[in-house]
Amino acid sequence: MPEPSVRHDAIINAIMANAGRSTLPFPQAHADRWHGTAFWFNDLLDSASGSEVISQYLVTAAEVTRYDLGELTLRPELCEPEMSAEKLLMTDFAEGWTVLGDLGVAVMPTAGLHAHGRRKGWSWATDEITDGLAARHEDIARIGADPRPAYILGHDVGEQDGERLQAVVVGRVARGADGHVHWDSTVPEGCAGAPVFVGEELGDDRFRLVCVGLVLPGTERNRIATFDRIRTAIRESGAGQGTQPVTSSLAEPEPEPRAGEHPETALRTETGEDLETARHPEAGKRPGRWWRRKPRAH
Repeated sequence: MPEPSVRHDAIINAIMANAGRSTLPFPQAHADRWHGTAFWFNDLLDSASGSEVISQYLVTAAEVTRYDLGELTLRPELCEPEMSAEKLLMTDFAEGWTVLGDLGVAVMPTAGLHAHGRRKGWSWATDEITDGLAARHEDIARIGADPRPAYILGHDVGEQDGERLQAVVVGRVARGADGHVHWDSTVPEGCAGAPVFVGEELGDDRFRLVCVGLVLPGTERNRIATFDRIRTAIRESGAGQGTQPVTSSLAEPEPEPRAGEHPETALRTETGEDLETARHPEAGKRPGRWWRRKPRAH
């Protein structure tokens, strides 16, 4: 078993390599409140015909979407060609989200965001939480009462200037007496709605990256809305009605990865690798916009 600090570093680098460009910070516009994090999710509808058919959504916590005017921060690295940071004001913000029953989750089809980019002369260059990363029932079932390391990828609120930098928040998750999965410590302001990851041990010092779900608002021991239920609820909600699913050809199978390479459906990192190989693909091209935060005490 690798040293905890080594495994933390490997998983954080894997998160940034696979999902570093999947998140967007937002608050209520013109108000210093309701700060949240949303992320891109590709719901795989079909792959049996030799192509992938997906519906794409922004996903976040429903509680931080219940107002009329929202403000998304379009990080420069999420746009091609790269542009200076832009604030995207969204009217009828609450109406744009479909609330998924009692899960505490809301989703928004991304067709309007793609249309905005086309009008402005750029296209999105995002990572997405894909079918291979999003947890399934068996992944969630393995989370028990014993805490295990976990990682939130969100945008907290800067103490001095309120800047919404991306942060990897290191903590633990465990199943509570209520049967739900919970974060074990305080979640920074602004990270409600952010995706939560674990490294699923494969043996031989390897792991598979899994997105458990998203962290819900709360003061402590925040509940995690898990992807086994989110995936089902999206399809039952009809949230994507009226939008055209995206079809793309399946890529040719890739050779077995070498140490440090990360296919998104079976990410494996060997202990002792040069961790530089697992950095975000844009590392070296733009300033670092994330850091690791230690969990706060109860």
